[in-house]
Amino acid sequence: LSKFEQFIMVLMHLRLNLQFQDLAYRFNVSTSTVSRIWLKMIPVLHERLEFLVEWPEREATLSTMPMSFRKAFGPKVAVILDCFEVSIERPYNVLARAQTWSKYNRHNTIKFLTGISPQGYVTYISSAWGGRTSDKQITEECGILNKLLPGDIVLADRGFTAEDGVELFCASLKTPAFTNGKKQLSAYEVEQTRKLAGIRFHIERVIGLVRRKYQILQSRTMPIGHVAVKSTDSLALADKIAVICCALFNLSESVVPLESC
Repeated sequence: LSKFEQFIMVLMHLRLNLQFQDLAYRFNVSTSTVSRIWLKMIPVLHERLEFLVEWPEREATLSTMPMSFRKAFGPKVAVILDCFEVSIERPYNVLARAQTWSKYNRHNTIKFLTGISPQGYVTYISSAWGGRTSDKQITEECGILNKLLPGDIVLADRGFTAEDGVELFCASLKTPAFTNGKKQLSAYEVEQTRKLAGIRFHIERVIGLVRRKYQILQSRTMPIGHVAVKSTDSLALADKIAVICCALFNLSESVVPLESC
């Protein structure tokens, strides 16, 4: 196969999550050849495309801030955080099985933390964590907080209780309010929660689009071999796949209309 044909084959697997046997039939090669091309091309694509998932300079974010964000939270919204999970095959190791068990999905999963810009692009994607890991732990340990600047505003859903970690960097975390035993929320809390509900829709659109466009992150369980980190590498194949999918998504037209910026 030519380099172009190999590239198309890999894109088809990312986009449609076709089985190797299906791809082998379509390209008139053996299943082992498809597997070899896949394992060879993913590191190459990751190396060439990872620059597209980049944390923007504050000035660039401010100058293109959508008016909906500017009116609701001011001009210093740096990122919107959320996690998504990808189902994986059941690990053989009992400890790994426990670490990847997701109570939410009732399945073994890996979890990625994503950072979405107000403009609708993926500006951060973490390495894969076990599905049992809390959103707070991933946020505090994956390294995203090191990218914050004093005064930055971070938006997130209720599951993110990492205020202390965010405040260490002189930034603030805004999440929907809990009643926490109170009979009702204050007028201010109700208004903030209403504003954040719109932001929730914004990030669900972005993550939903990434996963719908690249079915490898959504349909069928990911092979357990994609999750293991080889001794000669610092990232698992699943980590590289997630970066590639987000990078390719960033090449698409933003979900936020240009007129609103």
